[in-house]
Amino acid sequence: MRLGGWGRATESRAVLEQPRSPGAVAEVLASSGRRGVVARGLGRSYGDAAQNAGGRVLAMTGLRRVRAFDPATGVVVAEAGCSIARLLRLVVPAGWWLPAAPGTRFVTLGGAVANDVHGKAHHREGSIRRAVRSLELLTPADGVVVVTPATTPRLFAATLGGLGLTGIVLTVTLQLRRIETSWMRVRTERAADLGEALGLMARDEPAPYSVAWVDCLATGRSRGRSVLTWADHAGLEELPSSWARRPLRLAPRQWLAVPPGVPDGVLGRRLAAAFNQARFARAPSGGTERLVPLAGWFWPLDAVRGWNRLYGPSGFVQYQLAVPDGAEAVLERVVSSLARARCPSFLAVLKRLGAGGGMLSFPIPGWTLAVDIPADRPGLGRLLDGFDDLVAEAGGRVYLAKDARLRRGPFEAMYPELGAWRRVRERVDPSGTLQSDLGRRLGLDDPTSAVAGRTAASVAAGGRDA
Repeated sequence: MRLGGWGRATESRAVLEQPRSPGAVAEVLASSGRRGVVARGLGRSYGDAAQNAGGRVLAMTGLRRVRAFDPATGVVVAEAGCSIARLLRLVVPAGWWLPAAPGTRFVTLGGAVANDVHGKAHHREGSIRRAVRSLELLTPADGVVVVTPATTPRLFAATLGGLGLTGIVLTVTLQLRRIETSWMRVRTERAADLGEALGLMARDEPAPYSVAWVDCLATGRSRGRSVLTWADHAGLEELPSSWARRPLRLAPRQWLAVPPGVPDGVLGRRLAAAFNQARFARAPSGGTERLVPLAGWFWPLDAVRGWNRLYGPSGFVQYQLAVPDGAEAVLERVVSSLARARCPSFLAVLKRLGAGGGMLSFPIPGWTLAVDIPADRPGLGRLLDGFDDLVAEAGGRVYLAKDARLRRGPFEAMYPELGAWRRVRERVDPSGTLQSDLGRRLGLDDPTSAVAGRTAASVAAGGRDA
């Protein structure tokens, strides 16, 4: 069947397997064939990380049980196909929270591990690797291996962020974080331009969570104007009495669904400009504080089912970059270039990052900017290629979980531990059983093979070679 990424700009054909037990996973791994196999969760990687043209793809959502949960200590053991949404329905009412929750709850734990996901408090709390106590990892060479940061540090560092190419995660053991309520205390203010936003976010704020929405269409003195929010988990004493009766209630809703068949061009520049103007004007200029339901603050887009279809059948590219402290000029140049190119972007998010960890993990101490752009935008490939070169030269990188078109040269410059990762992979998978479209495109699993099918590289270029 055809499988694609969340951005809907990549597609390739593969045999989809749906195992219901670890034994069934092992059987598929043992008979994967020349084109190999890759695991897939809920399909929320934006590009081609969970695709495998001409090979097999393991849909891991059949293994979704929570095997054990200790409400006294917050330690939980869950299968790789368990979604963050499913896990939190169990643990939040007991007063526990998953550190490093990503921007959607519709992600499997196996996918979260494979991409070493980070949240809005990475500069304080790090990525999900800090919460992982151990993994059960099915490797082609050694079978099931218990992976921990203490006993198998190199395999742990290669697997967290390793894109599913060091083994298939079967179970994840996590240490959760205690919370008193399912509410967030949120403070919002706005910045007149990107420089002011960077200055405000660089302050040592007491709130652990911070994020800024950036207007990438504004020009002149308003270029990069932003709406900033800081947040922390609210304590029980902060809730009104009516809410305090059920302080840990978690009831996220999907109140809108995007119909299929949305034509390309609906989200054009004029609509994006009007949306950005309204969002900036609605934000308070002096800062204000309020209580917000946990789900509404962490996952606002989850309220709209199928929001990725708003970009039409050609899909979209999410370009997410990270640059170190001191390279803020790269962010300024990227935002300026997007404004000059009049790229319609409804979602541009700026966050602080702390130290990384995994060999192919995305975060580095500094900044990350993520921008959604329609994939059929003319000249998009040339524009993003230029961004890649800027980012690589500054010592930054592109997030592989979101990527659909990065070239090998900039990729190898961005990830200095690539050689160490390849050595670990050669040991646990010497025959190259674990393969993916992203791996072939970037030379991770089979440098001599080209990706078959409709790749995002040509689509994202808007008709140009990328």
